[in-house]
Formats: sequence, structure tokens, C-alpha cells
Amino acid sequence: MQGEILENIRALGVLLSDMHKPYMMPAAMAQPDVKIPEPRISLFVVILCKLLARLYLFLFYGVARVVLRGEKYLFEAFKRALEGKSRCIIAFRHPNGGEPQLLAWFFLFKLRRLAARAGVKFPRFPHAVFIYGYEVVRWGGWAVRYVMPNVGAMPIHHSKVDSKGMARIYKAITDGPYPLALAPEGQVSYTTESVPRLEQGAVRIGFHAADRLAKSGSDIPIEILPVAVHARFGPWGKLTLAFLIKKIEKFTCVGKEAKKLPLSQRFKASRDHILAVNEKRYHLKSDPEMPFEERLDAVIDAAMVSAEHILGVKSEGELFARMYYLRQICWDRMILPGVNSLDNLTGVERGSADLLAGEAWHASRHLEVVDFSWYFRVPLPADDAPLHYVVEYSQNLWDFASRTMGGAYANRISIFPRRVIIQAAPVINLTERLPSYHEDKKAAIGKAMQDLMDSYQYCIDEVNRTE
Repeated sequence: MQGEILENIRALGVLLSDMHKPYMMPAAMAQPDVKIPEPRISLFVVILCKLLARLYLFLFYGVARVVLRGEKYLFEAFKRALEGKSRCIIAFRHPNGGEPQLLAWFFLFKLRRLAARAGVKFPRFPHAVFIYGYEVVRWGGWAVRYVMPNVGAMPIHHSKVDSKGMARIYKAITDGPYPLALAPEGQVSYTTESVPRLEQGAVRIGFHAADRLAKSGSDIPIEILPVAVHARFGPWGKLTLAFLIKKIEKFTCVGKEAKKLPLSQRFKASRDHILAVNEKRYHLKSDPEMPFEERLDAVIDAAMVSAEHILGVKSEGELFARMYYLRQICWDRMILPGVNSLDNLTGVERGSADLLAGEAWHASRHLEVVDFSWYFRVPLPADDAPLHYVVEYSQNLWDFASRTMGGAYANRISIFPRRVIIQAAPVINLTERLPSYHEDKKAAIGKAMQDLMDSYQYCIDEVNRTE
């Protein structure tokens, strides 16, 4: 009898272990709004960050060491800004997701000491005020909601009018005393070796602030400081990379015989399987003779239309504008703006809100495919590609699988450990360009955008040259 019971328990354990477990659990209930206080700088939170941030950066992003390049540009721009002789906008690249946390920690706790070694003294502790999207505190959890407002970070809506947020940003630029930091890529771009796209927000904000200062009689210039963040890996990175590749091939059922092939062909086998799953999902014809990028573009279009269909939105306009607009709708249905409590809703109202939240969650899964796939239109790494490029492609290949299964950025996998290079470039003085801005705003903004793009390419070239 006892043996029979043990055998049944063992059988039940095998059954449970073999059951399919959903990769992501759908949102089934609407939630009240997320409230965050007005941005301020709390000494207590700064001290807390000093104690915990380094461990956080290692555990979540694998940051083992940080190296600064182009330090002269960074030191001088910070010194002018902290002395009140300029207003600085730090335009940082955002390829991996952890750049704001890394740079905030570096500016607060490392920059002053490094500058002092170079003979540069700041009049106050260096710090930067970061801009982030409201969605970050919605998905980021209680720790993000507590820390970000208390280190001065300022939220902004991507795709709806936010006059309060914009007024806060302009005040931070024109009044100082700290530089403002934002990512002109608009979101995570998943690649460090190229710059797929830039949004005009940083340049437009900078020109507008420069114009306001000039009209007030101030001769303080507005400067944009381009900064890029790169990573390099050693033997331990190779080991964790091997685990990630094994995980990808497990999820894509790449057979043992494929593991004898060159790495690029193994990547191709996994990539093509994930693409075919997406094509089947969106009822697209799978043609292996077509270029990967063309097939992926068809998936992107189909995923966008699917999300718009769920939300009842007409398909029109530029891709990213559509995506940001739909993303805003999804968040506003899952976390109800301006609603402090759902207790006052009738049963029917609450049930309807929950249904809308569930539909928005499923629509946002299609948007996750759009968001990532647009950036994944890159060639396979060559068999002799540098390790950091292979690492980045592996992370992105996992992301491709993850988004296909309903995942999001939060499911991205970091490779440990990594040596991080912060590369700065010469500043772009927007105040000097005000005459051309007044003459032709579109042309002046376009020229500044091209100069910013060239600055990022300079950073890429410098890191590859020195490393």
C-alpha cells in the first residue's frame, strides 16, 4: 500500500513537471493609477543608492568594471554646467536598457574622483536629472517608483500631451543646476554597433530652451553632450554566453547535429524557426527564398495591424507613432489614469474594465513583437565576429524568441560579467546655431540631428579603435 502511494506521488510529480507552463501570465484585472511624487533629490535615497547601486548593476546588468573614454569632453561639459556657465543636455545612447541606471551611478559616485585626478574640480557634487517614460514606473515595481522621483528623475508621456511634464523639463534645463539626461533613440535600440534611428526630441527641446534663454537676455549656451555606452567580455562572458545559446537552442529545438555547425549557422537555424512561428501565427506565407528582413517586415506589419484591430484603432501613420500611441492606450486600460481606487465601480463596470485590461495586455504582446523586431533586421554575425557582437546578437536572438512567446524587455538576459566603456564626444552648441534656427527651423534641426548621429558614430569608432 505504501509503495503504491509513493508510486502515485512520483507519477504525479512527473505529470506536473511535464505540464506546459505559460511563458507569461496575462493581465486579467485593471489596476488603479500609479502615483509618484514630484521629482526631488533626497539625500537618504542618494546614500541608499551609493550602498546598493553597485551590487544592483552587477546582479541585473553584469557590470563588473567601468572605463571612461573621451573624459575631457565629459569633465569640461559638467564643469561648465555645474558652474552655471552653460546648460547641458546629456544625450546618451540606449542600446541595452541599463544605461540610465549605470550613468546615474557613475555621475554621482565616480565622476568627481576621476575628474579630480585629471586636475578638474567641480563646484558641487556632479549629478544629472534623467527623463523617463511614465510606463517605466508602471512596469518597474515599487523600488523604481520610490527611487526615481527621489533622485530627481522626471517622467514624460511619449504620445499624449503632457504640458506639466514639458514645463518641468524646460525649467530643469533653463534653471539648472544639473545637466538633463535623455535618450534620443526614444527607447531601447538593441544595438551598439550602429544607430538605427534617432528621435528629434532632444534637439527640439534644446533649441527651444536656447531660444527662451536668448530672449530673456541670457548668454548662457545650451550644449548637447553625446555619450555612448559599450560593453566588452572576457572568458567568463564566454561561459555565460554558452549557457544562453544552449537556452535558445532548447526553446527552438535545434538538434544535436546542428551544434556541429559553425555558430552563424546555428544562429540561423534558431532565427528561422522563430520567424516561421511568427509567420504561422499571423497567417503569412513562409518563403525561405525571401530575404529574412523582408519576411520580418511582413511580420512587423501584421503584428501592428493585429494590435490595432484588438484596440479598435485605424491603421494609419508612421510605424513608431502608431506603436507609441497603441502602447499608451494599452497602459491606460491596464492601469487606469486618474483612478485612485476601483472600489467605487459597480460589478459590471469593474468586470468591463478587467476585460479591457485583458484585451490591452494581449494587444501589447503584438506590440512587443513590433517593438523588438524592427531593430532585429540585422545580418547574422560572421564566424570570426568580435565576441561583443556575438553576445549582443545572442541576447537579441533570445529576445526574438521571448517576444514571440509573449515576453517583453523585462525578460531580456544579460551576459555576465561585462566591462563597460562610457565614451563621450565633443558637445554640440545649439545656442551658436540659433541664427540658422530662426532662419529655417527644419534645416537647423536636421543639421543638428546629423551632427548627433555623426557623434555617435565617432563614439563607436573610438571604442572599437581603442579596445
